[in-house]
Amino acid sequence: MKVITTPLEGLLVLEPRVFGDDRGFFFESFNARRFAELTGVTLPFVQDNHSRSAKGVLRGLHYQIAQAQGKLVRATAGSVFDVAVDLRKSSATFGQWYGIELSAENKKQMWIPPGFAHGFVVTSDAAEFLYKTTDYWAPEHERSVLWNDPAIGIAWPALDAAPLLSGKDQAALLLADAEVFA
Repeated sequence: MKVITTPLEGLLVLEPRVFGDDRGFFFESFNARRFAELTGVTLPFVQDNHSRSAKGVLRGLHYQIAQAQGKLVRATAGSVFDVAVDLRKSSATFGQWYGIELSAENKKQMWIPPGFAHGFVVTSDAAEFLYKTTDYWAPEHERSVLWNDPAIGIAWPALDAAPLLSGKDQAALLLADAEVFA
């Protein structure tokens, strides 16, 4: 597995070693010992989540202010534009974002440490998205930052129409009004 650093401290892109031939492919998507060796992250994963979304669905930007979750994310079908926003007030990159295409084809993953908001938009006809989390879902601590907050300025890919949002994501706060990490 190859680990690629990003401009945001602790946020990593992982490229697995894929073995393929005319029968198909094989790769190890997660190995706790290897992940710790390559990333220095030893937090345990306690929950796996799996979603399926249609083209144009945008989920996020979500985080938990308490029981903050680290996430290891990937697309297993289709493709998404995946985004993480640094919400650590003490960070030199507070309020900055990083985005990358994650797809079944490229098999890339992104490690999003606790202290980041996370979201994605589906760019294929549909996508299935998996994420491992380092803490349990705690709805009482869940927060959302508005996906198109001009203060963050995420360059989302062009879509055929406005993104499809949940009620929760429509009601998300601007970064200036959001509860963030110390």
